[in-house]
Amino acid sequence: MHKGTQTVDPQKWYQNPYVWLIIGGPALVIVASFITLYLAITHPDPPIDDYYRKGIEINKTLDAERDGMAPAVAARNHAQTGMKPADD
Repeated sequence: MHKGTQTVDPQKWYQNPYVWLIIGGPALVIVASFITLYLAITHPDPPIDDYYRKGIEINKTLDAERDGMAPAVAARNHAQTGMKPADD
């Protein structure tokens, strides 16, 4: 026997647990993506009914709140700038 030589027990690649650790992560992600795709196709989100009208109503509500705050905004601007607000 030669000095410094080692005998290595040949092992098949699929018998090494580290190989399965490396392959298992991406394989699990691929399986999960197909499950997600299946759920997305079989359970689609319902369409929003008359979203345009609801958006207009929200804007009207915001405009009403903004108009109600006009005196407070004018006073704040006057306090910050020292200028009297212009009368409309």
